[in-house]
Amino acid sequence: MSVSAVAADQSLCASLPVLGRDVTVPLVTGGEVTYAALDYAASAPALQRVWDDVAAYAPYYGSVHRGAGYLSQLSTDLFENARRTVAEFLDCRDGDQVVFTRSTTDSLNLLAAALPADCQVFVFETEHHASLLPWRNARVTYLDAPSSPRQAVETLERALADREPYGPALVCVTGASNVTGELWPVRELAAAAHAQGARIVLDAAQLAPHHPVSVADLDVDWVAFSGHKLYAPFGSGVLAGRADWLREADPYLAGGGASRRVARRTDGGVDVEWHESAARHEAGSPNVIGAYSIASACTALTEAGFDNLVAREQYLIEKVRTGLAEVPQVRILSLFGDDAPRVGVISFVVEGWNSSHFAAALSAEYGIGVRDGLFCAHPLLRTLLGSDPQTQGECGAPEAAPGEKSLNAIRVSFGAGTPDEHVERFVSAVKELVQDGARWNYRTEDGRCVPDTSA
Repeated sequence: MSVSAVAADQSLCASLPVLGRDVTVPLVTGGEVTYAALDYAASAPALQRVWDDVAAYAPYYGSVHRGAGYLSQLSTDLFENARRTVAEFLDCRDGDQVVFTRSTTDSLNLLAAALPADCQVFVFETEHHASLLPWRNARVTYLDAPSSPRQAVETLERALADREPYGPALVCVTGASNVTGELWPVRELAAAAHAQGARIVLDAAQLAPHHPVSVADLDVDWVAFSGHKLYAPFGSGVLAGRADWLREADPYLAGGGASRRVARRTDGGVDVEWHESAARHEAGSPNVIGAYSIASACTALTEAGFDNLVAREQYLIEKVRTGLAEVPQVRILSLFGDDAPRVGVISFVVEGWNSSHFAAALSAEYGIGVRDGLFCAHPLLRTLLGSDPQTQGECGAPEAAPGEKSLNAIRVSFGAGTPDEHVERFVSAVKELVQDGARWNYRTEDGRCVPDTSA
């Protein structure tokens, strides 16, 4: 859908109310401006609806699964209803489990701890570190970055065909890149995995906030995502999917809630019978508010309608990409090319600018929050930037003075809560900075570029 077509339909142009939409921040050049939060790929602002739901529940807070009192029973019902809401949001199959975790990273580490013995894992180098690194006790095959969705499928097919013909296998793949925003061919990759007897887990951290995710339709075995990218507060996540590996594995954490029965033995030890449900991997007092906030966000996005959300986001994507294309010094980073479908995540570099310097100027002089660095996807950024794969880098901004070249990029990201004005201000600021330069002096402090206020 074109910018003009969407603009003509005002029903698609209203952002969802989020916390912080009226926050003002000081400018180093003087005065204040409404903050333009354009770092959704790191953490999206909480929906006002989610915050209101949590505030309404807070006075009734109680410990779940452990109390006979009214508030405990109420909280238990709310917690388990949240699990059902998430299962519906993900279109889970009968028998799938929904486990509440702390984050996508926690979810994938949980799955890694539940892998059967001698499992072989296949993962593209393009993954976020949450998907790239948890498989420490498995045999891991890292796959090169593909240049097209078709090549991604072919690369996986070859790797799986060449694997040792024994033991279980797991493929881990992103749904949408946290660097380029490009959508990956998840359904085709799942088919390739299953054709070779492998299972697949989908990292939906960047996909679920922007597009509907159907476990059944995509035919993935598991899906993982974080609440704080889905317009809920920090500290909660989900791992949903097949129950067998989770049920057969030792509990992720040992403790109350995971255990069904514990008894002393005559030899002085203890015998433990663990739950076979999702509780097996939810030891300790669970994050009830976190689970409820995720469920509230799922409900809010479903009620808003993903067709409208996707159409409006494509409108914003086109506005940003069209505006950046008008600046010759800007290079947008991409694996699959300009025509690839994508979510509202765009990374770029600016000729003649250190990326940390550029991001600092956007914040200090325009009140625009973006991200700079390697975005916890070091191998992918090195591939996109054409650097040596062995080059060292940090997850923040490497040491480099303003104007010096550094191994990092700038990322702008947005979603359901982003007003048109924020992306318009961003595009205008990029053009002005490239044309006129920064209006303030900057220095490097603790590896980051910051305004120099010493004068």
